[in-house]
Amino acid sequence: MPELVIAATVNGRKIKRLAQPHQRLLDFVREELELTGTKDGCGAGECGACSMFVDGRLVKSCLVPVGKADGATIETIEGLGRTGALSIMQKAFHKAGSSQCGYCIPGMVMAATSAIRENPFVGDEEVKERLGGNICRCTGYQKIFDAVGLARDVMNGRLPESALDEEAAEDGRYIGANVRRLDAPSKVSGALKYAGDMVLPRMLQVQVLRSPHAHARIVSIDVSEAEAMEGVEAVVTCADVPGKDGFGVFVHDQPIMARGKTRYVGEAVAAVAAEDLLTAKRALAKIKVEYEQLPGLFDPDEAMQQGAPVIHDYAPDNLVKHIPIRKGDVEAGFAMADLVIEERFETQQVEHAYLEPEAGLAYVDPDGVVTVVSPSQNITHHRHMLAEILAMPINKVRFIMSPVGGGFGGKEDMIYQGMLALLAIKSGRPVKLVFTREESIATTAKRHPSRTSYRMGLTKDGRIVASEIRVVYDGGAYGMSTEGVIRKGAILAGGPYAVPNVKIDTYGVYTNNTPSGAFRSFGSLQTQFATESMLDIAAERLGLDPFEIRRLNAMRAGDRTHTKQELKSASLLACLDGAEKASGWQPGAPTSRGTTRGDLDGDGCRAPCRLGARFTGASPAAKLSEVA
Repeated sequence: MPELVIAATVNGRKIKRLAQPHQRLLDFVREELELTGTKDGCGAGECGACSMFVDGRLVKSCLVPVGKADGATIETIEGLGRTGALSIMQKAFHKAGSSQCGYCIPGMVMAATSAIRENPFVGDEEVKERLGGNICRCTGYQKIFDAVGLARDVMNGRLPESALDEEAAEDGRYIGANVRRLDAPSKVSGALKYAGDMVLPRMLQVQVLRSPHAHARIVSIDVSEAEAMEGVEAVVTCADVPGKDGFGVFVHDQPIMARGKTRYVGEAVAAVAAEDLLTAKRALAKIKVEYEQLPGLFDPDEAMQQGAPVIHDYAPDNLVKHIPIRKGDVEAGFAMADLVIEERFETQQVEHAYLEPEAGLAYVDPDGVVTVVSPSQNITHHRHMLAEILAMPINKVRFIMSPVGGGFGGKEDMIYQGMLALLAIKSGRPVKLVFTREESIATTAKRHPSRTSYRMGLTKDGRIVASEIRVVYDGGAYGMSTEGVIRKGAILAGGPYAVPNVKIDTYGVYTNNTPSGAFRSFGSLQTQFATESMLDIAAERLGLDPFEIRRLNAMRAGDRTHTKQELKSASLLACLDGAEKASGWQPGAPTSRGTTRGDLDGDGCRAPCRLGARFTGASPAAKLSEVA
């Protein structure tokens, strides 16, 4: 299709540029105009990171065809402070500490600006409604709402503009004082460059061919047609790895690209570097891969059965790691118990959902140093692993950590940096890869799903005398952080409670599911969910207050943990006291729910959950009725 000529007014200046018919307004602004403050977070109009004004109206630019920009007046985040100073809204975001990773903030600032332009006296609840099309993964939103309210009041004269000034630290004191983030101005203005925003001269675009099969032997890979295409500068597979092909946090079981067989849907098989994104995508279609499908394992308990298909030859039992902890005599403890509770708990796979999709660049500098720029949360470890993979001395491998647009543990693994390094070496040019949101969700590590079998014995006054805990974690196709996750899960499985008799077993298991990796509170979240649920069940069955049963069993200074560490201090009792007071807790056994409780819908507490609608009647023609 012929190129389009786009003539528009952008941030007060008239421009005329060529554009490709397939481009979105977001692509045009970022690639042709190099205004990268507007971010690409989802590509589906859901996250709001791409928000900008078109003819005075706030739009999600990832949903706008570039042709609609012709003749339009466009305002991006860069246009809010045209004189070089921050706008009042941007200053308010800086003052309120509204930016953490910062990736969502340009879009948030645009949406907040729109709210006040449309209603200069916008109320707090309306602010929340108007910002409802923008997602922030880091802040919890409150500081964003605070910033909008501050900007509104300054603009309306309710507060002086000096309210936006930084408060001087008392006597030069910074610890315990409200100190602004040094990088906040670059985040609220859109000036900060994340990996996906960066451009280097002669840079190539990268696309990755991924396996459609969860478990399959690779019979052959033919890249000759792709390599012969005009505009394609390099194609790499596992055959291009010169050194020891394997990486991981604890066990180096994952190749740069599938070697010998694929172990999950979406695993990288080959990568292409080309002059532009379309050429790279077309080249993927020219790569011919012959697969021989193998039986897949998707349940960790089945994977542990004798005779199950083997995912990694080094682990014939499909076990990544087993962590056992023993304290006291658990059977003797159960014999003393007045009440024994047995329950089973499951937690699901969870996506990190950071706003910045994975992205990275790689190049070889004039001194022959292979350099990778990416939002890696573990660059030192990655550098050492990549040196072995490339068979290069460590001083010839360099990692630069770009700003991280949200990580939460999900960017600890070196899942694409090695491909970029190989392509940069083979092509002799800088290369860049940016994941789509779909690619990020489908192919990167998630929180470990788990199954917990729990047996707890208690005396009738609520004291825990024995706990037996068995947790199976689904590690997915590769080890990644699994050993650390299940180790932390085992150490903290019993909770912050003094239990004399403990038996804990945690297992990390290989399956053909998407790999599992680090995620906030990794490992312990799964086991703490089970332990705290068991205490709530125990409190109800014994007729005890949930706070009191926890106080009775809480570890105190001088106690030893299940792994024999002596505690010099313990703050659980203070935490319980604070939570009970702040919640206005209604004392007693947890036998009442919802509207029957007296500690909900009060000052500072949410309203009780109510049923909204349900089907009634036994016939297929059941009617929908409203229920209070």
